[in-house]
Amino acid sequence: MGAPMTDAVLSERRHLINLAYRLLGSLAEAEDAVQEAYARWYALSRPQQDAIASPGAWLTTVTSRICLDLLGSARARRERYVGEWIPEPLPDPAEGHTADPADRVTLDESVSMAFLVALESMTPAQRVALVLHDVFRYSFAEIAEITGRTTAACRELASSARRRVRTAQPPAVLAVHRAGLVRDFKQAWEAQDITALVGLLDPAATFTADGGGLVSTALHPIEGGEQIAGFLVAVATGVAGGFTIFERTVNGQPGLLVQQDGVTSSVYAFDIADDRITRIWAVRNPEKLRPWTTAAR
Repeated sequence: MGAPMTDAVLSERRHLINLAYRLLGSLAEAEDAVQEAYARWYALSRPQQDAIASPGAWLTTVTSRICLDLLGSARARRERYVGEWIPEPLPDPAEGHTADPADRVTLDESVSMAFLVALESMTPAQRVALVLHDVFRYSFAEIAEITGRTTAACRELASSARRRVRTAQPPAVLAVHRAGLVRDFKQAWEAQDITALVGLLDPAATFTADGGGLVSTALHPIEGGEQIAGFLVAVATGVAGGFTIFERTVNGQPGLLVQQDGVTSSVYAFDIADDRITRIWAVRNPEKLRPWTTAAR
């Protein structure tokens, strides 16, 4: 294969990682899916490769189909998962993450934790149709070719998925206001000020943690601002030697990184509506904190 063809194929990697992460909610699984797509490309003979008019389109199709298969099996795996499953959080490369720039996931609204969690409630076909059309602007005819469904079916899948997202996501909040609320939350938590925490939380707020059975955390969602505040203060008082909290960008939104003895122990993502924190996602599973091990101080 000539250098131009090789370069063209390899230049698709970042796009494929971005696509696969949004489809799977896991950077590790996204990397595996893209690696498998490339393995299938290189398994083709040279004449077979030359017969493909657009290697990028071919790789996108193969990666999407791999992700579709993985999403089908993921449901069974997550039923066996210990506690709640939360998508893998991503740091902002500008804040110290040292991954290969070619593999960086573009941080925008389509990777916010709220959006990824909403995707988790969808069928694999709905998820693929919505992400390909609404995020990556593929036509429904192209999506039909990728998924093996009709154009009309893909349009309906995306439409039903879009309704789920609208129901799950509150109105957008200005970034500076969101950051201010998260900063106030951090300070109240550090001060173990339960009254201040309750004031920042919506009375019907939800706290969901993901430890994967590897670390201790709440196995089930905690409902209610007062209950969440009490839990957080109990966590703060129960950690020997205390912990340090940093303001960090989590999936493109203001969030928090928690370290204990200099080691990242959890990452917090937030959803906000009407000047209150409505949802908190705390990822503690160390296998999901891999991208954060160099994104610290």
